[in-house]
Amino acid sequence: MPAIVVADLVKTFRVRPAVPGRGLGRLRALLHRAPAIDAPAVRGISFAIESGERVAFIGPNGAGKSTTLKMLTGILHPTSGQVEVAGFVPWRHRRQLAHRIGIVFGQRSQLWYHLPVRSSFELLGHIYGLERARQRERLARLARIFAIDDLLDRPVAQLSLGQRLRCEITAALLHGPAVLLLDEPTIGLDVTAKAALRDHLNALSREDGTTVLLTSHDTGDIERICDRVIVIDRGRLLLDRPLERLRRDFLRRRAVVIVTEQERPALDMAGVAVVAQEPYRLTLAIDTTVTSIDQIVTGALARLTVRDLVIENPPLEEVIRAIYRGELGVNGEAEPV
Repeated sequence: MPAIVVADLVKTFRVRPAVPGRGLGRLRALLHRAPAIDAPAVRGISFAIESGERVAFIGPNGAGKSTTLKMLTGILHPTSGQVEVAGFVPWRHRRQLAHRIGIVFGQRSQLWYHLPVRSSFELLGHIYGLERARQRERLARLARIFAIDDLLDRPVAQLSLGQRLRCEITAALLHGPAVLLLDEPTIGLDVTAKAALRDHLNALSREDGTTVLLTSHDTGDIERICDRVIVIDRGRLLLDRPLERLRRDFLRRRAVVIVTEQERPALDMAGVAVVAQEPYRLTLAIDTTVTSIDQIVTGALARLTVRDLVIENPPLEEVIRAIYRGELGVNGEAEPV
């Protein structure tokens, strides 16, 4: 059974145009204000996420990501369409759903500002109905993972942004949610805390079957946490693909480094450009629309004495830039989802 099902989801807001001018002109405009208009934020998107999947939900600013997440949690009601999260319709079963999901919004806090962190965790444990022994066990484990032992007795108001976010993530995981919704969760985290979060999310998915839906502008999060990417823009679904397929489909050029027995290696093949030629080492840029990686490997083994061969994955930033530029096909043509 899928952990998240979204079918033809639509959200439209009613907004009034801004009132221009100053003084009497602005007053007249206010008295004769234009009627409200429909502003679509989400336009009929559909997808399903299986239990244990780790999915990146990405798009440019204003694409509709946060609006969609708010509908998945029941904060917003959709204009039309269907949603199920952990078997519940979010806006109808918010209380039941709250026990099955964990939420981290990078710019929102679920901790009590003036209380010590430990008190917030105790209150959350009571809200979720956790047994004291289980709560202490989970808190000890999470505090060790995210290095917050020395923060537990400090008021939230005294924490830095990075420290607070580590505590926010701990709070979201305290009740062992089946579905974890993360909106920019690593803003302000240092390298060590980011690595701990990424490793823990991967372990949760593998060991506990926790489903992770992540929005982030940090491509490191996407690469190290997620194995699938859903891209939306202007409220519409652009594509939904496994991460590795995304790399293959969106970048024509791949880098191959060959270490050889020959002092001055050379490889002359169609679609191959030499980036660097050094003693016993050759770095190539491959146009995969002309020559496949398999053909390059076969040609190198046939013509050179190869000691090592490395095929480098393209940076995910380039993939995402290609998507946002509208380069949806390997031949430069838009592909329907």
